[in-house]
Amino acid sequence: MRPETIGRAIAAAASRLATVSDTPRLDAELLMAHALDITREQMLLGDPRTPAPAAFAAFVERRASGEPVAYITGSRAFWTIDLAVTPAVLIPRPDTETLMDAAVEFFGRAGPATVLDLGTGSGALLLAALSEWPHATGIGVDRSTAALDVARGNAERLGLASRADFIVGDWADGIGMRFNLVLCNPPYVESDAALAGDVADHEPHSALFAGPDGLDAYRRLAPMLPRLIAPGGLAAIEIGHEQSAAVSALLAAEGLSCTVRRDLGGRDRCILVHG
Repeated sequence: MRPETIGRAIAAAASRLATVSDTPRLDAELLMAHALDITREQMLLGDPRTPAPAAFAAFVERRASGEPVAYITGSRAFWTIDLAVTPAVLIPRPDTETLMDAAVEFFGRAGPATVLDLGTGSGALLLAALSEWPHATGIGVDRSTAALDVARGNAERLGLASRADFIVGDWADGIGMRFNLVLCNPPYVESDAALAGDVADHEPHSALFAGPDGLDAYRRLAPMLPRLIAPGGLAAIEIGHEQSAAVSALLAAEGLSCTVRRDLGGRDRCILVHG
């Protein structure tokens, strides 16, 4: 019996994954590239008649059971960098790049000198900022030591460890300095919200859920922001697409004025606070 080719294996996997994924073909291609230990672009330029590697079938079964692609491959692209991810951290989403878009528009090529990333997780936002602005330094804070291990590893692999410090902390408690740029993607999902299985069953709940109304993290963050943002600085905070009014009200109660930035899908995604 002739071995299954890459092309036929991807087509069959895409059909199999159609019931569990909104992007079954992309998932299949990413898993095949991982099985081949090459990039997806390299795979797509290769010969689809090449025999498929044996490891591919197991990866497809894991995805069919609901495990996210990023946890199977152990990596996720974000902004201009590739990050290692594990089940200890939230998988970075394209929507979160809205915060970086806003920061680049605000600071331009000069960039901020100092960056604070609260709830850093994989280090996605901090490391994206440091890769964008080579003279910036920053701190990433997280309560999870396992997440900080992932973030430190990412900083090392990206050659950014000398400019990034990662510390265990409860948001900004104990931080006494001001920063030009404050970034934060806090948990903001209501505790009884129904999420897709690949999210609810695999990603860390501490990075997703924030009380009955999804606002608990913002209630903690709002009083901290006035002492964290340097004069002329910026805070960019991710929000759920229906939370702009509620989060703006919490910030206004602390004397902060803010604007809302939308993501590429036209949904409210980021609150901007100016120092």
